[in-house]
Amino acid sequence: MTNPNAVVSDTQSAITMAINVAVNNSAIFSPPVPSHYNITLFPRTKFPKSIETAACAGSGSTVAHGGAGKNIAWVDVMRASSPTRSMSENSEEKKTWIMKHPSALRVFEEIMSAAKMKKVVIFLDYDGTLSPIVENPDQAYMAPEMRIAVKNVAKYFPTAIVSGRCRAKVYNFVRLSELYYAGSHGMDIKGPSSRKHQKGNQNVLCQPAKEFLPMMNEVYELLLEKTKGIIGANVENNKFCLSVHFRCVAEEGWSNLADRVKSVLKDYPKLRMTQGRKVLEIRPTIKWDKGKAIEFLLESLGFANSKDVLPIYIGDDRTDEDAFKVLRERGQGFGILVSKTPKETDAIYSLQEPLEASYVLSATISYMETIDSSYAIAN
Repeated sequence: MTNPNAVVSDTQSAITMAINVAVNNSAIFSPPVPSHYNITLFPRTKFPKSIETAACAGSGSTVAHGGAGKNIAWVDVMRASSPTRSMSENSEEKKTWIMKHPSALRVFEEIMSAAKMKKVVIFLDYDGTLSPIVENPDQAYMAPEMRIAVKNVAKYFPTAIVSGRCRAKVYNFVRLSELYYAGSHGMDIKGPSSRKHQKGNQNVLCQPAKEFLPMMNEVYELLLEKTKGIIGANVENNKFCLSVHFRCVAEEGWSNLADRVKSVLKDYPKLRMTQGRKVLEIRPTIKWDKGKAIEFLLESLGFANSKDVLPIYIGDDRTDEDAFKVLRERGQGFGILVSKTPKETDAIYSLQEPLEASYVLSATISYMETIDSSYAIAN
C-alpha cells in the first residue's frame, strides 16, 4: 500500500527545491514573511487614477492662470505613474511595503496551498510582466525561458494574456495558439482554437467597443500629425485603444505632449485619456477594462459563480489595478504586482521584475508535475 505521507514529503521537497532555485537565481532579496502573516492592502488615494481626474483636481483658482494648474497636475500624474528609478532595497518605505505585499516567491507554498482542490486560472499582463519595458515598444520581446514557462503553465491551467496592446501584436510576440488573448485593455478578446479548458463548444470572442473602430482610426491619424514635432513621442494604434508613448520624450516636454493629445480629444467626447508607465492611453468611454475582461473570461470558462476557482493575475501597470480590484472584491484569487518601486495597489503579493515572474510560473509547473507524478505513483 502506498504511504500518502511519503507523497506529501516528495511534493514538499520538489516545491522547496523549485523555490530555492528561483530565489537563489534572483538578484533581488525580499525579507521572508511568515505564512501566518496578516496581509494588509494600501489605500489607493495618493494619486489620481487618471489624467482626467488630475485635471479636475488641478482646477479652481489655477484655471485663471491659463490652466497652468492642470498642466502641473498632468505632469505630476505622468511622473507618479512612470518611476525612473527603483528605491533602495534598504529603505524603510520599501521594507514596509514588502511586508504588506510579500514576494510571491517567498510565499509560494502558501499560494499553492490555497490552490488545492481549486481550478486555477492564470492571467498575465505582457509589457513589464512577461517582457521588460523597452524604449521601442516594437522590440518588447519575451525571453525564450519566459515563453517556455508560459507555454508549459498553459498545459495545466487556462492561461490568458491581458494587455493594452493590440491583440494581434501580442499574439505576434507570444506565438502560442493555446492561450486566450485580451488586447486593447480587454476590449478585444479571443479564445484558443482548441478549447481544452473551456466548458461547451462556443467560440470565445468579445469586442464591446467595436462601434468605436472608425473613430479610433481617425484619432490615430490626428495624433500622428499632432505629435510629430515632439522628439521621442510614439503613437501606437492598438485597435480599440491608442497609446502615446513618452518614454523617449524629455520630461520638460511631457506637458506639451499632454496638451497636444488633449487638443485632439476635445472634439471626441466619447473618448477618454488615462495613463500608464510612460504612456498616455486613449480609450472609449465604455465601462470596460482589464477587470471586466477577466470577469468575461471566467464566465466563458464556466467559473462565473464558482467557489472552486482560484484566479491569479500578474501585472505591473496602473491598468492592471482594475483586475486586482476585481479579484479582491470577489474574495477569490491573488493579484501579484511586478514592481521594484513601492506603489499603492490592490494586489496582495509582489515581484520585482519579469525574471521573477518566470520563476513563479516555472515553480508552479514543477509543483504540478510533482503532483501528477505523485498521483500516478499512489495509484
